[in-house]
Amino acid sequence: MSELTGVAVSPGRASGPVVRVAEPLGEPAAAPKPVDPQAEAARIAPATQAVAARLEALSEAATGEASTILLTTAAMAGDPALVAEAERLVTAEGLPAPRALYESANGFAKTLAAAGGYLAERVRDVEDVRDRVVAELLGVAPPGVPELATPSVLVARDLAPADTAGLDPKQVLALVTEEGGPTSHTAILARALGIPAVVAVRGLLALDAEALLVDGDTGQVKVVDPAAPVLAATASGPVEWDGVGTTSDGHRVKVLGNVGSPADAQAAADAGAEGVGLFRTEFCYLDAADEPTVAEQRAAYAAVLAPFAGKPVIVRTLDAGADKPLPFLSPEDEPNPALGVRGLRVAFDRPEVLDRQLAAIATAATDSGAEVSVMAPMVATAAEAAWFAERARAAGIERVGVMIEIPAAALCAKEILDAVDFVSVGTNDLAQYTFAADRQLGAVATLNDPWQPGLLRLLKFIGVAAEATGKPAGVCGEAAADPLLARVLTGLGLTSLSMNAAAIKAVGASLASVTQEQCRQAASAVLTTADPAAARLAAQAG
Repeated sequence: MSELTGVAVSPGRASGPVVRVAEPLGEPAAAPKPVDPQAEAARIAPATQAVAARLEALSEAATGEASTILLTTAAMAGDPALVAEAERLVTAEGLPAPRALYESANGFAKTLAAAGGYLAERVRDVEDVRDRVVAELLGVAPPGVPELATPSVLVARDLAPADTAGLDPKQVLALVTEEGGPTSHTAILARALGIPAVVAVRGLLALDAEALLVDGDTGQVKVVDPAAPVLAATASGPVEWDGVGTTSDGHRVKVLGNVGSPADAQAAADAGAEGVGLFRTEFCYLDAADEPTVAEQRAAYAAVLAPFAGKPVIVRTLDAGADKPLPFLSPEDEPNPALGVRGLRVAFDRPEVLDRQLAAIATAATDSGAEVSVMAPMVATAAEAAWFAERARAAGIERVGVMIEIPAAALCAKEILDAVDFVSVGTNDLAQYTFAADRQLGAVATLNDPWQPGLLRLLKFIGVAAEATGKPAGVCGEAAADPLLARVLTGLGLTSLSMNAAAIKAVGASLASVTQEQCRQAASAVLTTADPAAARLAAQAG
């Protein structure tokens, strides 16, 4: 085939010679057993420290989201739990250090994958750390992007976040990967760097091509003549935005940040976020064998809230369940955890866990001075929304909302808004439940494209409900990070957009360049289309 299609995740068109990124290192051998297990185990910590130091050095040379991701990856490399488990596998089970580190990291990756959602999307980060440390222990060069002699199109199975963050936009014409999805770090960083990118291109690695044309607007990848002139993406220059989310005629649309750690919060604040539309609290629970105390949660939340004193922050309560292995919740095995007891459903059986979290959030709000609201994940009905609102208000939190991630909730948005103060749409999960397509599975990634007309028509229901009730309805999924799609969401009636730090200025500037009526016209045009490519073209024409 001379043409393939994937998911367009970073706009622009570019073409040029192909450079293939080498596949990651394979599994290191489990034998021979070390002669001196203690000495072998002692090699692990210095290797992780060396990798962490290199990643930290890269972060100092980077800015914004790239710097934050590199620092987060460095922290993973130095995780004491990762090191301790690897050392145990050497001393107790006689594994060589490379194999022990490999298995320890895989265990951590499995935990994240089982967690689902945002945490599962960080599995690639852990695998990158694993491969770098294993290479350090083996004394070989780590996998990664080769030195580029000329501007080229990078082709890979997937690209590690640390590799993506270090790319030079002058040398990398475009990115194409066979795996990954629209919410991956590759997608986020490619947009931040202004590099056209298409992910989830099935059959890419089998494609025999010396040169490719990559269209980051339509998702098309075409084989072109290697002798054809190189086409570089047109640089748009620095993005200018005054920091207030409005259309050019003054229609207010708040531009907010998505955060899950103190580093995320600071990055969002530095990028100019007007507040936080999604504060993920799972970081406080992930490595906990026992439920964190109210005092521990209070301190952890206050550290994230601190950069937003005096500004609005929406805190999502614990999104965990049978598919998220938190030991203190004593989850039962389920045949289909994605459709099981997760999110708010856990609180129906364990309300005391929710009550303690709400108490910690309320006190952290007082400590930080942030204007804190809370919202519950995985709400399906108006009755569930009302149940949560009653408990949250009893804890002293005045403004209460819920997430809409389930199609039934989107269809009953008006009734849900009658029970709460606001809703926020998690487009990543709403897409996967609407299309019955696991958001972690590359084979169905095109169904999770946020430009799918079926998804956008559901969002229209929510926008209409928001207008009818006079209450806010925001979007905190990755759909909000697309500057063009942000206009469509505004035209559909959504009142706030929350995204990763890298996208904030571009989205704010995009909204400021059009009128509210232009947004409505783009939304109307998109709703009549049949596929994501046609939807993008309709929005551009509008």
